[in-house]
Amino acid sequence: MAAKIPGAHGSGKVPWEGVGLPDSRRWCIRMDDNPPQTHAPVDDGLGVGASTAAPMTIASGKGVAASTAKKSAAGKSGSPRDGKSDGGEELQRPEWVLGRNPAMARVARSIERAAEVGCTVLILGETGCGKEILARLLHRSGPRASRPFVPVNCGALSSTLAESQLFGHEKGAFTGADGKAIGIFRAAEGGVVFLDEIGEMPADLQTKLLRVLQQREVHPVGATQPVPIDVQVVAATNRDLQTEVMKGTFREDLYFRLNMIELRIPPLRERPEDIPEFVDFFAQQYARSYRVEAWQPSAETLAEFSAFDWPGNVRQLSHVIEQAYVLQMDPQLPPRSRPRVAAVEEPEELLSADGKLPFVDLNMLRKCAVKQALEMTRGHKSRAAKLLGVHPNTMTRIIAEIGDDAALS
Repeated sequence: MAAKIPGAHGSGKVPWEGVGLPDSRRWCIRMDDNPPQTHAPVDDGLGVGASTAAPMTIASGKGVAASTAKKSAAGKSGSPRDGKSDGGEELQRPEWVLGRNPAMARVARSIERAAEVGCTVLILGETGCGKEILARLLHRSGPRASRPFVPVNCGALSSTLAESQLFGHEKGAFTGADGKAIGIFRAAEGGVVFLDEIGEMPADLQTKLLRVLQQREVHPVGATQPVPIDVQVVAATNRDLQTEVMKGTFREDLYFRLNMIELRIPPLRERPEDIPEFVDFFAQQYARSYRVEAWQPSAETLAEFSAFDWPGNVRQLSHVIEQAYVLQMDPQLPPRSRPRVAAVEEPEELLSADGKLPFVDLNMLRKCAVKQALEMTRGHKSRAAKLLGVHPNTMTRIIAEIGDDAALS
């Protein structure tokens, strides 16, 4: 049965066959004016809800899925658990990320063991593979599930305040320290600290983190005595830390301390069997978010999705599907405003005679992107920001820089 949006133009059917796949130069989607009238149901979709555990038919994943489902249900009682109050269903029900891939079956077994013993864990994988989602799955699979999960982006830590942010400080420890702060590690007491982009951590902070892992205590800035802590540390990176160790940019002893259990997430291009379930999962999720009926892509569309490389991995797949929902929210969009996939030249055809890419004015590209996004959303800045994958405040700043008239003209 084809999905319908109340009040949609024409047949009202969501043109799933019109969702074009992005490539390395173009991350956009296509929507046809005359979508096909029939759609084949998904044979093996995740079916969020009654069949949430569908992708967990792999034997090694059953334990993780079962324990996570129980803890997810128990978590609704209101006990504080996550550093984020609402991160979307992919974060609230993280077991979906395992899929059916054999490599992820091994990951599932390692997650069960790591959650049981509470040791440090290092998650490796390309950008967009779902490293934080896997960390949340680990958190919810063990005895720490009722305690906080606190994510930290190591690349975003303040160079001057990082130690205070992580380990806390005493009142008056430095200029501006008007009160006492417990820091991230103590805030996660009994739970999990997720150190994302651990490869970005400055060298001096690596030394302090190593001491925390060895001594199981933190030393707040300005304090005279250390404070014992009980947290499980899960770190993640898309870098090759062994190479960073050889280059001298990452401490070898910290690498070994973090790498008690290593979880490697294969890129989405190596997990084609999981793509149909992921497509269905995101389609169901965004249907609920935007309060429309869920799409049911045809077998042809799923085959196209499964054959694509997905350089941005699961995050890119999620973005493409949400983008399609966003652009269908207003059925009155004029046809000229609907994005289309034009013929894309091969990279070598774009090169000049000397083998270089032609000069491109980045400000002009930014202006064109903002203008197109605003046209697609009929001037709705928040939706345009979502379409471009930026924060609404960033969108407002860009529009101010190029001028409202320039953006809308």
